[in-house]
Amino acid sequence: MAERRVGINDIALFVPEQTISLETIRKNRVAHDPSLERRLKRAIESTGQKAVRFPRPWEDTVTLTAEAVRQLVRQGMDPKTLRFFATGTETSVDMSKPISAYAQGLLQRDGIDVPTSLSTFQVQHACAGGTASLMSVAAMLGAGRRENETGLVVCADVARYETPSTAEITQGAGAVAMEVSCDPDLLELDIDSVGFASRDEDDFFRPLGSITARVKGGYSVQCYNRALNEAFEDHAGRLGKPPQDVLNETDIFLLHVPFYKMAITAVHSLASHTCRCGHDEVRTFIEERGFEAGLYPTRYIGNIYSGSLYMGMKFSLAERFAKFGDDIVGKTVTLGSYGSGNTMIVLRGRVAEGAPARIAAWDLESLLKSATQATFDDYLRFVEPTTYNLSHGPISDEGVEPGRYYLSAIREDGFREYRVAE
Repeated sequence: MAERRVGINDIALFVPEQTISLETIRKNRVAHDPSLERRLKRAIESTGQKAVRFPRPWEDTVTLTAEAVRQLVRQGMDPKTLRFFATGTETSVDMSKPISAYAQGLLQRDGIDVPTSLSTFQVQHACAGGTASLMSVAAMLGAGRRENETGLVVCADVARYETPSTAEITQGAGAVAMEVSCDPDLLELDIDSVGFASRDEDDFFRPLGSITARVKGGYSVQCYNRALNEAFEDHAGRLGKPPQDVLNETDIFLLHVPFYKMAITAVHSLASHTCRCGHDEVRTFIEERGFEAGLYPTRYIGNIYSGSLYMGMKFSLAERFAKFGDDIVGKTVTLGSYGSGNTMIVLRGRVAEGAPARIAAWDLESLLKSATQATFDDYLRFVEPTTYNLSHGPISDEGVEPGRYYLSAIREDGFREYRVAE
């Protein structure tokens, strides 16, 4: 029997509307503690970040997931065909129940025909959990013999750090939903050539019970770069080609983006390690592949953890389509997905025949323009430790628009209740 082509059929992105500039955060922090001025200014310059999006108290990874899925349905996904619903996250809301199970019920209560005859599960490995979910669902669909069955993978996270600190400028929130299918319209995946690298590291972690992450910034960059080099070599070995050839034949190159300049540094590290490329050669590589188009949203939305790679992929594909039109079909795509602690997954794909029609239907301008300027007090409410704790009772529904998904209450036994606003 011929091997079944499997991959991503379409992709949708949802991010909270509230935004605040890093300059606003810096000015307010420095006004309270002038000793922070030099460190915060240097941190903003060294990351290249501009702003962050952040959720309101009634938004969490479940509501972000459900909103992204609803957007995917609006783009044409038929939920009745779903056989798998997987989530990748490092900021789950439950120690046992997956986000996908909560979201399944919320979507059903909204009248969306998500079936009960499907598997819901969740994968965790920091920011790489979504990629592990994607490979799992793609492999199961590819191994199956049923026609017209699809999978759904959602990468959803809320990135929060202790404040005030230099780490707070790399916060963010959002969810990316991907419809996975055989004979996909957008991107065909090559599961056989996936490259891996994993080590037990403490570059980034979130202790049990903590809502904020712990990070060793400089060390985490080192871990990221080393893991990318090793996983890329493993990927090239599985293709039976020299790493230099694999890198050069890549038409679209995408990486996990914790912050803008970290991804740029990683490309330089990989190119230098793989083919001894100099600075000018790397800049040419970046420009020829439109690499920075995939970094742009992170600068203004922030780090959305597991979804940052795929948010970048959506913007990068849109930019490449604007440049090449229908000739984007057949382009080779290489993705590097990093999860602190740590793992790196290097995955290869090919732009599918139906990609031009899918990409042409996206409206990324509206998503970027959806930002609502928040006050510093709004931001302080987001970073306040008690805002997202496990206290019981109703959640304030202030500002919930009709039709939006929201967390309405946390029961006395800790179970979270979600509703559709009327």
